[in-house]
Amino acid sequence: MLRNKPVLSFLLSLTVLSAYAQSSAIQLNQCGFYPYAPKIAVVTVPVTANRFYIVQQHDTVFRGMLGNEQNSAWSATKTRIADFSALTKPGRYKVVVPGVPSSYVFTIGNDVQQAAGIASLKGYYYQRTDMPLEERFAGQWRRAAGHPDTRVLVHAGAASPLRPAGTVIATPGGWFDAGDYNKYIVNSGITMGTLLSAYEDFPGYFKQLPTNIPESADAIPDILNEVIYNLRWMLTMQDPADGGVYNKCTNAAFDGMVMPGVTKAPRYVVQKGTAATLDFAAVAAQAARVLKTYDAELADSCSRAAVKAWGWALQFPALAYNQDSLNKVFQPAITTGPYGDRFFQDEWLWAAAELYLSTRDPQYLQVVQQRIGDPVSLPAWSNVGMLAYYSFLRSKDLPTAAAGIAGRMKQRLLALANGYVEKESTSAFRTVMGQTARDFIWGSNSVAANQGIVLLNAYMLTRDQKYINGALTNLDYLLGRNATGYCFLTGIGSKSPVHPHHRPSVADGIEAPVPGLLVAGPNPGMQDKCHYEFTAPETAYADIDCAYASNEIAINWNAPMVYLANGIEALKQQAGYVHTR
Repeated sequence: MLRNKPVLSFLLSLTVLSAYAQSSAIQLNQCGFYPYAPKIAVVTVPVTANRFYIVQQHDTVFRGMLGNEQNSAWSATKTRIADFSALTKPGRYKVVVPGVPSSYVFTIGNDVQQAAGIASLKGYYYQRTDMPLEERFAGQWRRAAGHPDTRVLVHAGAASPLRPAGTVIATPGGWFDAGDYNKYIVNSGITMGTLLSAYEDFPGYFKQLPTNIPESADAIPDILNEVIYNLRWMLTMQDPADGGVYNKCTNAAFDGMVMPGVTKAPRYVVQKGTAATLDFAAVAAQAARVLKTYDAELADSCSRAAVKAWGWALQFPALAYNQDSLNKVFQPAITTGPYGDRFFQDEWLWAAAELYLSTRDPQYLQVVQQRIGDPVSLPAWSNVGMLAYYSFLRSKDLPTAAAGIAGRMKQRLLALANGYVEKESTSAFRTVMGQTARDFIWGSNSVAANQGIVLLNAYMLTRDQKYINGALTNLDYLLGRNATGYCFLTGIGSKSPVHPHHRPSVADGIEAPVPGLLVAGPNPGMQDKCHYEFTAPETAYADIDCAYASNEIAINWNAPMVYLANGIEALKQQAGYVHTR
């Protein structure tokens, strides 16, 4: 931006390009390393040297041998590994390999991942919809309130006897879902479940983690204040007459690249669906359990809402939100993100698990027992079954039947985690991420972060060091140790995205993007049809705002980043990554 200052913009561009060129040959976690954790950098250009050096200012403090050259499986990249795990002294350093530019300066220290953890959580504040972002909290990214959503229309496709088409309802608050200005229950489901799980797993840590948001001075941890902000919106999306939940609050079509609240297009709630209603039930039940010590009234409201949503889902056990079919019948046509899940076994499992753990009502345990044999895999917005596993596995004092289910869940989670860590050493970047081409999908960075969550859960179940070390490799991947050389979290590291597909970052006239937002990551599908300089699976990433298939941000991608970065920070001493005197 800075459109009225072309000279400054040109100089900034030269500075950025120079910095990028300087360190394009050596990839590492740009935030740094814990003193006693593994430390790896990856050389990604051909070199004739066999040695590398760690330099502090002009002094060499460590010498090591580069590993043998290895072909990456997912691009033409050839790598050599520089392992300097034996260097434990805190300080600021760079990696030097003769014949290529040196690495970015990095830190060895006790709190090196905390900045990424705080930034990724603070990212949700910048996505708030109906409140102004004040300078004292938002800095240069201050802005006016966005969409108020106090006069939202019931779309014809969502009409009911008590709420006919055109009925005006209020559904304020919540987070903008991604780079657009709409709000989606299904995607809020996995996002909220992941954030609530982060708090449940690391409550002591999050109680001491301020992020400078308007609520930071109250008695509620900031992570839960963010959860509550979106939760209150979700509660407005439930039809009080029957308990069903509308799929989304949306414009008919996406806004242009403008600031939030500028456009005045009508907003709608659309058809209720089974996925949205069960995701809502799961979130509300988990929130009721977590919030009861902070806000008993809100917790009670959540509990009642969860039960009512479950009742609606029993009446409509497989009602998909099919936007294309609805558009053939009802007007106006809705063309924003559908989140149109068609398979509901995982939502039934997750909702039943959260309702059981919050109420101990055996009717919900019966559904968990029925669904426990279903396949389970890495979480995604359309596949939330693993969230049930996480909640069951952290629960204490379970009755015999429920404990037996938890035992089966533990076996399956550890089998998944073992598959990740067994192949890590064969990766050209020595990360868990990228073991198959299927890792590089739309939102691939959330794959890396969610793999890390699986591994942190495996570590907490077993205290086996290999699992947390594996999780750390994926945090390293997200923060720079990858084939693109980007730290994928805006505003963090030496080379992070400057042009994410994110309307406020494009339209606000500020050179730097809104910070703390995890971009999608490499995606050879390139569905946006923009120009990509590289197209191989692990390099198909473009830092341009039109590249929504690889460079958009989304709340469901930020959530596992929040969990992974902060979870490792919470566990660092227990894992032996830092020592206290």
